[in-house]
Amino acid sequence: MFVSGFAIVRNAIRYDYPVVESIRSILPLVDEMVVAVGNSCDDTRALIASINSPKIRIIDTVWDEAKRQGGTVLAEQTNLALAQCQGDWCFYIQADEVIHENDLDRIEGSMKSNLGRRSIEGLSFRYHHFRADYSIRDPLPYRRQVRIVRPRVGVQSVGDACGFGIEGRKLHAARSGAWVYHYGYVKPPANMAAKMDYFTSLYDGRQVNPGEEAVEDSFNWNLETCEHFRGSHPAVMDARIAAKDWQCPPVRLRSRWVNSKFWSGLIYKNTRTFRRWADVSRRLFVAPESPPIRDSNPPAGNRAA
Repeated sequence: MFVSGFAIVRNAIRYDYPVVESIRSILPLVDEMVVAVGNSCDDTRALIASINSPKIRIIDTVWDEAKRQGGTVLAEQTNLALAQCQGDWCFYIQADEVIHENDLDRIEGSMKSNLGRRSIEGLSFRYHHFRADYSIRDPLPYRRQVRIVRPRVGVQSVGDACGFGIEGRKLHAARSGAWVYHYGYVKPPANMAAKMDYFTSLYDGRQVNPGEEAVEDSFNWNLETCEHFRGSHPAVMDARIAAKDWQCPPVRLRSRWVNSKFWSGLIYKNTRTFRRWADVSRRLFVAPESPPIRDSNPPAGNRAA
């Protein structure tokens, strides 16, 4: 079994992405690691090269600035990296995602056991989403995503590169039994504000370049649905966690089971498809309002007008 890893990255230093930790966390599992390094304003390419692993193969790319709508440029870049992979399985890791060393054997076993099951096109992972601090977990965002895919069956990164599909449908995926540790919202407030302004511009079409972000000294992390995380972090994150030098905003964290904000958010999230369907149905099947009927015999007083 030959396994390829693949990732995309751009401006990792400026926006404080733990991409080195991300790549190192899956290196023990992969036979090659394809990293698509986009044109950056910092030394991101040198940072990736500094990992100094013979498994790493850097491909230099240029991001299409015209595709700043809906995050489509992220999927495009991901597909460029995927196309360079040679493995029987391809392990995708985003620049703010890390795999725990305790899960490596489980992931390898899942890849081996599903290799001959041609109906299985990907392996899914559960998620720990962290916000503001390494001890704060948000259980509300997406619970599961495919991160290992079978190549050469038509798999493509879709949307904003959060998931994968084949010709407009979801993959037939098996569960890997492992977790992804997502650190995209754990940064100093100023870095977080700059990163989010730039990142949001990849969705709303604004032309925000590095150095032009709306930078603020504070950031609203919105921790109302969060809870304490009491587990262990991947060992590759130890140095980064120890170097944390900002204070988390004061917040009262409660278990999701007694947190009304979590439950209202979960209901809203899980009824999103129904609300979209209802909106489409309303526009398709509800007749538009008829224009007011004009009186063919206006009052006598108007006839001389």
